[in-house]
Amino acid sequence: MSNYLVAMEAAWLVRDVDDIDDAIGVAVSEAGKRLNQKNKEFVEVDVGVTGCPACGEPFDSAFIAANTALVGLLLEIEVFNADSEQHASRIAKSEVGGALRDVPLSVIEIVETDAEEADA
Repeated sequence: MSNYLVAMEAAWLVRDVDDIDDAIGVAVSEAGKRLNQKNKEFVEVDVGVTGCPACGEPFDSAFIAANTALVGLLLEIEVFNADSEQHASRIAKSEVGGALRDVPLSVIEIVETDAEEADA
């Protein structure tokens, strides 16, 4: 059995905002509250990044139209004692998805971690 760091992308909708920074702040705060409410303090929440289609430079994953924002959040969770990457992915989606009902989630990266790093 191995430990894995699972990174997921979530699509978060924020209504009645005029500014990208406000939308990002609200999305991160709301997701953090919902995860902490369900005792998921071990989930890291941050704004995702998207590459510019023209130049390739990364920018925050957020878009506003009609005072409604779609914010891409990056969620990272450490999964312990999983049988495989697929098993770790299912565990992560179950844990996070239970707290963030009706929020689209997609696993974007799974990295096996050393058991010794997790104990440190």
